[in-house]
Amino acid sequence: MSLVALALTAQLECLALNAYFEARNQSYSGQMAVSHVVLNRVDDPRFPNNICDVVKQAQTDSNGNPLRHRCQFSWYCDGLSDTPKNRAAWDHAMLVAQEAVYLHQNGFDLTLGADHYHAKNVSPHWAPHMDYLMQIDDHLFYRD
Repeated sequence: MSLVALALTAQLECLALNAYFEARNQSYSGQMAVSHVVLNRVDDPRFPNNICDVVKQAQTDSNGNPLRHRCQFSWYCDGLSDTPKNRAAWDHAMLVAQEAVYLHQNGFDLTLGADHYHAKNVSPHWAPHMDYLMQIDDHLFYRD
């Protein structure tokens, strides 16, 4: 496998991990929407310019380790394993990631440009200061 193919595979895996841990209990549309937020952030100069760096964006300690519960996506620094346990859900998340990238590259964004979301059972401090766009499954989507 070429270095380019390996890099692309790693990026897709990061997107799939985010869909898996953030939305594996959601519908296809819910997982797609979560993935589109990541891709919208990649395109936004306020965020890192690749999928893995967006997904792993966190406040870090002096050694560069992410601080617990101080990440853009909570699963990445919650102290739990980041290895998918449900094979069928992981395979589905990989499919969603591939389709999300394809759709995004072709101008389709289920979220209408959302760059933030949260579960409907939480109230983050930033939400009132953003434009609410929609709810898909258990997540509310916003654009700054």
